[in-house]
Amino acid sequence: MVPGKSMAKSATRTTDRAMRMNRPWRRKAAFSFTFVPFVALLTALSHAQTTSIQIPSATPLSVELLQHVPMKMGESLQGRLLYPIYVDNQIALPAGAVLRGRVVQLDSDRDHRIHSRLRGDFTPFHTPVVRFDQLVLPDGTPQAIVADNAKDGVPLLQLSPPPGTKKRSFIARQLDQAKQRLKAGAALVTAPGRGDRFVQFVYSQLPYHPERIETGTSWNVELAQPLELTFSPPKNGGEPMTSGENKQTAKEKPDAITSEDRAAWRLHAYLQQTISSANKKVGDTFQAVVAEPVFNLDHSLVVPQGSVLVGEITQAKTARSFGRQGKLRFHFKELRLPSGFSQPVEARLSGIDSNKSANLQIDSEGGIQPQSQNRVVVPLVLTLLAGRAFDEDGNRTFNSAIGSNSLGVLGRLAGVMASSRNIAGSIGVYGALLAFYDLWLVPGHNVVFVKNTRIEVTTTSNRSPLRVSNVEQRPAPSR
Repeated sequence: MVPGKSMAKSATRTTDRAMRMNRPWRRKAAFSFTFVPFVALLTALSHAQTTSIQIPSATPLSVELLQHVPMKMGESLQGRLLYPIYVDNQIALPAGAVLRGRVVQLDSDRDHRIHSRLRGDFTPFHTPVVRFDQLVLPDGTPQAIVADNAKDGVPLLQLSPPPGTKKRSFIARQLDQAKQRLKAGAALVTAPGRGDRFVQFVYSQLPYHPERIETGTSWNVELAQPLELTFSPPKNGGEPMTSGENKQTAKEKPDAITSEDRAAWRLHAYLQQTISSANKKVGDTFQAVVAEPVFNLDHSLVVPQGSVLVGEITQAKTARSFGRQGKLRFHFKELRLPSGFSQPVEARLSGIDSNKSANLQIDSEGGIQPQSQNRVVVPLVLTLLAGRAFDEDGNRTFNSAIGSNSLGVLGRLAGVMASSRNIAGSIGVYGALLAFYDLWLVPGHNVVFVKNTRIEVTTTSNRSPLRVSNVEQRPAPSR
């Protein structure tokens, strides 16, 4: 064998062996060059399918408690969002989203304590201060939030004016009020939850009872820091809703939209400052920020979210002595769009969410005042019951229990155990005098709507149309 050929074959075998040894690394390198761009493409696609939206700080959240809880420090709370939150005319948070929080402080309710102790109830009443710090997104993901403390939570009272009616006589109005009271009394017995209401009524008759935060208590919570949300858009892009209606409602009630409804807008807004019949004067102005965008029936945007309504006080009557109630009336005269364009409008109040404990009512012209109370019947009935203690006919114990009807169980026990008509009758007269004082001598209530109170405003059919060029046409899909 020729030495040169042998050396060439040996070199060839060495080269083949080296190539076979390096082949796995080549495969790995080829796989890497193929897989890495594929992963990058998938990552880019996944990021493209998610959307990030930021809810600015100071955005009001209306939260309603889902279930009553004890009035205790640190007690956990769970509520739901009453109204959707919009950002750039898109739904950022739907109504019904769950918020979680806790009771962070208990303040003394001095006025309630004094009022109750004069009537034989020595419960140390408190006002809870709450903080919501977690939001549960629609997909079930918890999201931390930073919000200010909220106080003065009460069951929400949604007011709307009655349909326009002719003026009625004093007797007719009293009969209507009596019918409404009878209906309210019947609802206490027939409506669901009567067992719980009965237990609470028994508690109210005791000289001391546990406190709790009632179901339906609502707070207006402001975000202290912006809230960043990241979510995936729906598979089928939705269309913007028309004012005050959603798609399902429009399909279910095709004949419900009248020509007058088409000519009017329903604007949902939040007051930007507190207005009160105690300190406002006729001619004073205030502002409310539109919380939800308004679309025409063709889905064109006409009133963007963030527009400002300018209102004017037309009547302000402060509460006075002898039970004379305050009164407040206002209307809206101007609409300012985010683009800076200003348009005169004629708008009236069609609904308001009151977060004050005083029962309010709206008349057909938009005037708001506390509901009138029958100032004669209650003191008269209590006086007649007190007179039963001096009745010598019938069972003396029964008459004493009926006559001492003013201090709950404590008053009845004192009247029965004293075995004295004078003591039982005096307790009853004391209750009648307290009722007379509350209804006739105590000053009436002012009408107060705190900052971030939600209102509904309806424009009249003869309003001037907005210039489309001044409205930012950005109807985005609802989420």
